[in-house]
Amino acid sequence: MSDTTYTTMGSADSAAGSDGPEESGFYETTQGDRVYDVQGGDWDTILAPPTGEKDRLIVNMGPQHPSTHGVLRLIVELDGESVQSIRAAIGYLHTGIEKNMEFRTWTQGATFVTRMDYVAGLHNELAYALAVERLLGIEDQIPERASVIRVLLSELSRAASHLVAIATGGLELGALTGMTVGFRDRELILDIFESITGLRMNHGYIRPGGVSHDLPAGIEGDITEAIKVLRKRSSDVHNLLVGNAIWLGRTQGVGYLDLAGCMALGVTGPILRSTGLPFDVRKTDPYCGFENYEFEVPTETTCDVYGRFLIRLAEITQSLSIVEQCLDKLKPGPVMVADKKIAWPADLSVGPDGQGNSLAHIKQIMGTSMEALIHHFKLVTEGFQVPPGQVYVPTESAKGELGMHLVSDGGTRPYRAHMREPSFTNLQAVAAMCEGGMLSDVVASISSIDPVMGGVDR
Repeated sequence: MSDTTYTTMGSADSAAGSDGPEESGFYETTQGDRVYDVQGGDWDTILAPPTGEKDRLIVNMGPQHPSTHGVLRLIVELDGESVQSIRAAIGYLHTGIEKNMEFRTWTQGATFVTRMDYVAGLHNELAYALAVERLLGIEDQIPERASVIRVLLSELSRAASHLVAIATGGLELGALTGMTVGFRDRELILDIFESITGLRMNHGYIRPGGVSHDLPAGIEGDITEAIKVLRKRSSDVHNLLVGNAIWLGRTQGVGYLDLAGCMALGVTGPILRSTGLPFDVRKTDPYCGFENYEFEVPTETTCDVYGRFLIRLAEITQSLSIVEQCLDKLKPGPVMVADKKIAWPADLSVGPDGQGNSLAHIKQIMGTSMEALIHHFKLVTEGFQVPPGQVYVPTESAKGELGMHLVSDGGTRPYRAHMREPSFTNLQAVAAMCEGGMLSDVVASISSIDPVMGGVDR
């Protein structure tokens, strides 16, 4: 709110003989601000606000502003170039994903959650599948090959998400080469995703019970070659931005948030680790066999935008190392739980025309196995039943702790589905990072949070 607001009321004739705004009258607002009723004849007497009071400007950044990571609205109160207060207004995307999941089968839910944090959709699919499997009590029945594939894809997704964060952060601060390098390298990962799932984004590949289909032949070699290229190119961003005087000037000491602030706001991910705390769900509460992988949790102690940038660079390297370990752990075997009352009755294949059912599989279920045909019909039309109960399963996404809370009433679809989405939680830190700083630093702080509004407005 402005400390002093001038409004025009009445006619110029009624202001005759006025010596200034005080004689025109004023009233106090509910916020304690003073509003003057200034008439036309008084304008030439007003040269400055009353002594001791300041004019402040309210600025809307977004929801269309290109520097706000999507449909995010920031309401900024400025005193000159200084940010006095800032609030994040959300809700402009209106996906309604969680509510829609209450009207879809448990398997169909995977195609909804992947559209939340669409930059790293495989993380959402993994958290959802783990939660459904815990409700079903089949966590120990998931094939080893399926778990390794899940880890492989989630780590590639983490690297791709961080590349987007670095690229968009560079774009927003004027480092255009950082943007082109980040998106260039991400294309290698998206090509792998397309080869495996048939889609670059919104995969629906990780499903309750395992994954929708096995890896295509020869993909291991493609992944190995992509990792070699990514490791070779990793020096590009490092040489461009690490230690760069301009980049340091825009990121060091900007968006400061210490450990106490992170703990109070529930902030996780690279923001929390930039305070020096190595909290990572993959280490503290391992899932999918992460306890069997060797990797480090990068930390910094700068508590600022620059530290979060360095952490994301380091995490890309760690994720590529985990992917290489996954390739070594891949052994032949099934990729879906053996229970035919739960396993999705399809054998998908990825060809030049996209993703679809294997013709051999269709012939089998339609012509040789009545039991397979019955399971196919019932699971596709009705879905499987999940025992009553509720569960919360945390995972570590690229942006922080991503948790899935599911409630089942014993039916074939969720009674309630709710995600603990890190973009939503981390956006609470906007005010703590930006207030008291400069307007030019707001975008840098937002980019270090790396919010994706599909996860916020779910």
